[in-house]
Amino acid sequence: MSGSEAPTRTWEGPSAPERLALLRNARSVAIVGASDKPSRASYFVATYLQSSSPYRLYFVNPVAKEILGQPAYASLKDLPEVPDVVDVFRKHDDLPSVLEETLEVGAKALWLQLGSWHEDVARSAEAAGLDVVMDRCLKIEHARFHGGLNLAGFNTGVISSKRQITS
Repeated sequence: MSGSEAPTRTWEGPSAPERLALLRNARSVAIVGASDKPSRASYFVATYLQSSSPYRLYFVNPVAKEILGQPAYASLKDLPEVPDVVDVFRKHDDLPSVLEETLEVGAKALWLQLGSWHEDVARSAEAAGLDVVMDRCLKIEHARFHGGLNLAGFNTGVISSKRQITS
């Protein structure tokens, strides 16, 4: 395998009905790596979840004081409740420590965002009884199951590769 090839993926994630059940059963979501910068993916996901989901949201960022008008917490153990889902926006090398903290607080599910894939973390999390989702966006999955993909321009009803010209 050359340096540019991705490692073979052998872990198999939950099916669409299983992901839907996970989202339906969740009441609270902690976003680890949440950002107060509007250009960051975590901010976009947080704004969507805040406006379009029933979840109690918690933002975990050790340097931010507030995100989207809510307090930011330094770690999962500082949250006022145990989150059902830990949604992770952290780099690959940080994922084992995020799993460790997720297990310490007793969360039920670990959700690694688009682009995040760590088979050792997934297997360890599953062995400890957690539900695991990797390389999927919680916002996109929620919107897909709840008819909200049009909120971010994913479903415009227009099938074209050309820009619409308005006068």
